[in-house]
Amino acid sequence: MRLVVYWPSIQPSAGSPADLGAINGGCLRDKPPCAAFLGVRDQLRALAARQKEGGWEGFVVITGTPEWAARPPSGCERRRTGPTNRMPRTDALPAYRKLVRDILAVAREEGATLRYWAPWNEPNHPYSSSPQRAAPCGAAQPSISAGPYVEVARALKAALRKAPGDQRYVLGEVAVMVRRLSITTTVNEFLDALPAKLVCGARAWTQHTYIGGEDVLDDVDARLKAKGCGDMPIWMTETGAGAPRTATARTGGRPAELRGCRAVDRILKTWYRDPRITAAIQYTLREDDVFPTGLVTTDLTRAYPALKEWQQWGLRARERPEDPPPSAPRCR
Repeated sequence: MRLVVYWPSIQPSAGSPADLGAINGGCLRDKPPCAAFLGVRDQLRALAARQKEGGWEGFVVITGTPEWAARPPSGCERRRTGPTNRMPRTDALPAYRKLVRDILAVAREEGATLRYWAPWNEPNHPYSSSPQRAAPCGAAQPSISAGPYVEVARALKAALRKAPGDQRYVLGEVAVMVRRLSITTTVNEFLDALPAKLVCGARAWTQHTYIGGEDVLDDVDARLKAKGCGDMPIWMTETGAGAPRTATARTGGRPAELRGCRAVDRILKTWYRDPRITAAIQYTLREDDVFPTGLVTTDLTRAYPALKEWQQWGLRARERPEDPPPSAPRCR
């Protein structure tokens, strides 16, 4: 279970600790149906219940910076960029480490195990980490996104090391960016800029790869090996079929949904045969209406064909990693 913790929503003030039981309205932004729940605490309680059944791991990704912790405006930024889109200041990292400790403490209270942690989501994308390049703006400018990310990653590593239990950090969670632009950083640029010791100490490199997107696997693998990391596992921690572009919509109706499902079948079988890839995670179950790659519609009235495809890959359908892949797509 990939648990995304949006820091600004649970700690809007520096003077108060993160409220991990803050009520979440349970809507998809402003879209019903809605069912309120007690935020991160209830999610951890649900994870604990699943873990008692067996077969579940917890994987935490932190993202978003509260206004009080954010770096000031600088460099090459898009219009409408705000504090939540910028990385934490160096002097806010103690608060970040405390957030990690607090999440682990609530997990213990609820009986959940959170073994894997990513320091930040999509640090090569301006929505999560701005700016990506220094001024004056231009694609030729060097990327500056790795520096703040490394600070946060080291803060996470230190917090996990001091906490009780067995926790591992992963690195990456990067969006597939292959063209140099003034407001983004390519996967290759970002990985090249990370310290080898930090990278090779991670449990895995985590990559976002949506159906129909660019394949960066060979480049990532080559760079990991060049840093001395050997055969480091690669996890595809965001994937899915649909319309993986912000503010786009699904088109093509039922035939397109079936094609997307068959594409999911093909890519999962390709990844299954590739020893470098040891995990793949669908993003998300309920469809985000501005990033439509889910498995059920936003209004929860209908499932997309890809849901049954994922169901035949997971848990009781294939309880052991060495179980053979499904023989045929389950798209209908």
